[in-house]
Amino acid sequence: MLDIRQAAVADAPQVAAVLQEAAQWLADGGRALWVASAVSDERVLRDVAAGLFFAARDKGGEIVGVARFDLEDPYFWPEIDSGSSAFIHKLAVRRQWAGQGVSAALLAFAKARAESMGLPYLRLDCVADRTALRTLYEGFGFTLHSCIQKGSVAFARYELRTGA
Repeated sequence: MLDIRQAAVADAPQVAAVLQEAAQWLADGGRALWVASAVSDERVLRDVAAGLFFAARDKGGEIVGVARFDLEDPYFWPEIDSGSSAFIHKLAVRRQWAGQGVSAALLAFAKARAESMGLPYLRLDCVADRTALRTLYEGFGFTLHSCIQKGSVAFARYELRTGA
């Protein structure tokens, strides 16, 4: 059973460690995703202090997965009206917890949070060639909204109705 709640400032080093571990794992597999500055201790501290990160904790209180929950995304979703959606970014799980439902628990939490805020959609994006990630999102119930190009990279944009 995971406990998911907003990360506190004191949690920032653990949140950063989860993100940095995921970034290194992706880079080691030839699938680099986040630039170092996007998961730096300073950036994560700033985002945690702003209340943007939520953390999944195991029974012992250790953070095993994280997700950033935003109320706007002008970079990937510039056409979306403010107040209509929540956005998930930087979903990451500690490698030792991979395949144990942490991602699904974080997505379920985000959907419920968006719904409780009266937001009809939860949206996210990923690099379009990340088949396993896209399968995870589609298996959770997200539907492909569109693909967009940012520089030389194609991104798949997904949405999920919340019931709000």
